[in-house]
Order: sequence, then C-alpha cells, then structure tokens
Amino acid sequence: MRHLYLQIYVALVAILIVFLFLMSMAWWLLRDRDDRIALDGLALLVSEVVPAQTASPGEIDASINRLSEMFSARITLRAQDGTLLSHAGEALPAPPPDWQGSGVRHLRGTGPVATLRLPDGRWIVATRDHQHRRGGLLFAILLLAFTIAVGAYPVVRRITRRLENLQTSVDALGAGALDARVRVEGKDEVANLASSFNRAAERIEKLVNSQRQMLATASHELRSPLTRMRMALELLERENRPELRDQLKKDIAELDDLVGEILLATRLQAIEELERSAPVDLLALLVEEASRFGATVSGDAATVHGDARLLRRMIRNLLDNAQRHSGGSEVKASVESIDDATNVLRVEDRGPGIPEQERERIFEPFYRVEGTRETGEGFGLGLALVRQIAQRHGGDVRCLSRPGGGTRFEVTLPVEQSRQD
Repeated sequence: MRHLYLQIYVALVAILIVFLFLMSMAWWLLRDRDDRIALDGLALLVSEVVPAQTASPGEIDASINRLSEMFSARITLRAQDGTLLSHAGEALPAPPPDWQGSGVRHLRGTGPVATLRLPDGRWIVATRDHQHRRGGLLFAILLLAFTIAVGAYPVVRRITRRLENLQTSVDALGAGALDARVRVEGKDEVANLASSFNRAAERIEKLVNSQRQMLATASHELRSPLTRMRMALELLERENRPELRDQLKKDIAELDDLVGEILLATRLQAIEELERSAPVDLLALLVEEASRFGATVSGDAATVHGDARLLRRMIRNLLDNAQRHSGGSEVKASVESIDDATNVLRVEDRGPGIPEQERERIFEPFYRVEGTRETGEGFGLGLALVRQIAQRHGGDVRCLSRPGGGTRFEVTLPVEQSRQD
C-alpha cells in the first residue's frame, strides 16, 4: 500500500473493528453473570405477586396475566417438576432438569428466555420478541462504525493531501523551480513543516539568484582587466615599455583583488556560523587600519566576539570606500558603546554624499552609484562584504547622510556577542 492516507485510514478502521470485537467479547462473557444477579432479585419480587401454590387456578391465572401485561411478554408458570400451572400467551417449554437457578437461556424452537426460580421451587418462564431490538442494536453499532469510518476519511485525506502538496513542491524545487511554495493550512505540525519549507525555499532562491547575479556580473567585470592585460602583452611583444609592465602588474593585482572578494562573498553566503570566533578589541583594530589610510580615530574601548580577520576586512573596506569618495577631505572613524547593549562603528567623510534612494542599493553585490562605474573605481563588492560580515556577527550596517555634508556609515554589533564563551 503506497499511499499514506490509505495506510492511516486502514489502520483506523482496523482499530475500530478490534474495539467492536473486544466489546462484544466482554458483553458475552459478563452478561450471564449480571443477568443472573438481576433475575434472582426479580424472582423475589415476582414471588410477591404470584399467589402461593394453594391458591385457586383463577387467582394464579389473573396474576400471570397481570405480569404479562406489565412486562409485555409471554409468561408461563410451571411447577418444580415442569408441570404447566398457568400461562399468558403461548405456553413456553419447561426448563430442562439441569437448570438450577434463574438466568437467560436459549430453548430450542423458542430462542432466548428468562427463567425465574421462585422461592417455593416453581418456575416462571418468560420471553419477549427481542429479535427486532437486538437487530436494532446491531444496526446501531454498524451504523456507528460506518459513520466513524466515513467521517475519518476526509480528516485523514486532508492531512495526507497537505503532505502530498508538500512533496510536490519539494520535487518542483529539486527540479529547479525556485519559486515553488506550499500553501500553509491550519496550525498543526504539518502547517509548521510547510512554513519551514517555504522559509528554506525562499532562502535557497535568494542564494541561487544572488549567485547567478554575482556570476553574471563577475564575468562582465573580469573582461575589463583581462582585455587591458591582453593589449599590454601584445604591445610588450613589439616594444619595450616599462609603463606597460607597471600597468600589467596593476591589472593583475586588480584581478586578484576581484577574485578574492568574489570568493569571500561566496563563502560568507554559504556559511551558517563563523569559522573562527574570539574576543576582538574593535577600537584597537580600527586604530591599526586607520593608520594605513590616514584617518582620525576616536571613541570608547569595545570588545566584540567574532572573527578578527573578517572584522579587519570590514573596517578596511569602509575606510577604503571613504577615502576614495572623500575628495581629499579628512576621514573620521569612531567606536561608541550605546546603553551597554550595542557597539557602533562609524566611518565618515566629506565627499559628495550618496542620494537617499541609493543608500540601500549600494550594499548589493556589484552595484555602483552612477558615475563611479565609468571611472573604474572599485568593483561594487566592498560594501556588500561589509554588510555580510556585519550580519554574520549579529549586526548590520546602514548608510546615512553626514550633518554638514558627506556620508556616514554605521555598523552596529551587539554587545551580547562579546559575553558568549
């Protein structure tokens, strides 16, 4: 049986059948004992209604008729030896000699009868037309079982249908349909599974699209230095020009930097946790890097928990970006602790600034503000790496307008990171 819903449904029906069987067995095993106790008590009550053996036949017949009307049953009174004394309706057979007391038994040709042994030894034999009631009870049980079986099917089918929809979406995602999603229905475990799948599919789609975009853009970016290198080599073959060699070395270094940034960006997208993590003095790191760019540093001592090499790369990219766009003005950097909860790293310049509508897009891989692409300044990966590194350390980065003109970059890193061991 390959379908899950059929397995669940058959298991449910099987459990129902076993339950009915056990209930039937319990009823058959316990009913005789319970009936005997009840009938012994009923015999005592009936003995108060039926006259003694010395009463006239008319009195005895009248009492038997009253009992017959009262219980709507055929009733026969017999002596201890089985002799017929009175009856209402068709006379019932005498109990066999091996019957010792009250009970419900089956007589051949009559079906189930109730036998009451009176204190004086006489027998009351009674029966009612129970067949229709027993048939009605059996019909009710079967109807109940059928109702449960029918009612369980849509419930089981609804659960498994959602699993089938999830399987279809998983197959579609595996086949390359990155936009495959599952409709979340209900609030149970299946709904939680569907939500988890949608989140995973969304992350996979973003990663793959980002990789595709990065690959396409990287291919375009690689053409420029490769073309310059090819032309320089051709010229070097014809004439000895030292400036061409210098330019060739520069292009090689530029190409090496681009490949390094692409590899780092790809690795940061792939990892879930930092490969190295240790306490890092953020202010000391900033001072070291700022000395290479001639930037002014101020602020408070702050320790964060993370990868020192990645944090150094983040600071270097911010300072390099600020220096290239500062227009020769001074670059300032600082570290500040806010409310003992967040460390803020700021890098500021007095350059032309960045339009508000561009301040979020500059963190996209290979995106460059209009005008910078033509000048060949950078590859558009530096700030994307800054955001990736900040996010891997539990923080983020934003671009703001600096009061008085220029640009300010703020990187927030939670202090809690520094308290983890």
